[in-house]
Amino acid sequence: MNKNYIFNQRIRLRHLHTFVAVAQQGTLGRAAETLSLSQPALSKTLNELEELAGTRLFQRGRLGAKLTTMGEQFLTHAVKVLDALNHAGQSFSHPISDLPVVLRLGALTTAAMGMLPQILDRFHHQQPQATVQVATLHNNVLLAGLKAGEFDIGIGRMASAEMMNGLSYELLFLESLRLVVRPDHTLLRDNVTLSKALQWPVVISPEGTAPRRIAQAMMDEQGCALPSYCVETSSTSLARQLAQRYDYVWFVPSGAIKEDLRHNALVALPIASHGPGEPVGIITRSGYPLCLSGEILRATIRKCHSG
Repeated sequence: MNKNYIFNQRIRLRHLHTFVAVAQQGTLGRAAETLSLSQPALSKTLNELEELAGTRLFQRGRLGAKLTTMGEQFLTHAVKVLDALNHAGQSFSHPISDLPVVLRLGALTTAAMGMLPQILDRFHHQQPQATVQVATLHNNVLLAGLKAGEFDIGIGRMASAEMMNGLSYELLFLESLRLVVRPDHTLLRDNVTLSKALQWPVVISPEGTAPRRIAQAMMDEQGCALPSYCVETSSTSLARQLAQRYDYVWFVPSGAIKEDLRHNALVALPIASHGPGEPVGIITRSGYPLCLSGEILRATIRKCHSG
């Protein structure tokens, strides 16, 4: 019997809900909580789906469940099916509106600088009727806004379990910290070390932010300290001007300076970041399905990150 026919006959909505929940949550445990299922029941449903598909959809390990290449392809179709059913149900109780779609997107400033221009351009080629309202803000404010329903989608960092309660998180990448200067900076004429870099004025994120914590860990590890002549700011535009025009050494998340490095507007110092980096991902409210345009925006964010 044709494999595709068997798949179409035996696939059930519970398979799709389970698959999408695991993809969004990253672990079977969190996905089971979201769906109010026991973990063994969820695992059984996932195994049934993979048997029907005839391939692995997740790589499962101690750190969670990561989508395989086939899983990433299937996720696009699964969310479209579930969203179409959601809209079909809504059509029975809500009149069709002629109002344009408005999506509210909250993002870290670094993500906005490095990712959003390409994301928004690609999205509007697919959804020219949609308006995207973009706010750039600190991670804790972003998470609070998502919980309060102020945003539909967020691009932010993973936080503590308490702060992530009620939110679904999908990892995009690990963001490292770089030290950058202008291309003709005197510092580049010598072998660069962290202690030598800190002999110059520094521009750095404020205390309480993830970039500042990583920077402090780097300095503590090498027995260094910030110079007294430094600028603390969350403004990437101000920090960029200080680094490009003057002698400042800028501690900056890698996502914010991709274009600067590509066009040689700034140069990264050969100083390794502390740790693997901060996890940045797509964040939404658990139990609140996105509209079709929202799903397309989420898929566009994934595609832009993967290239």
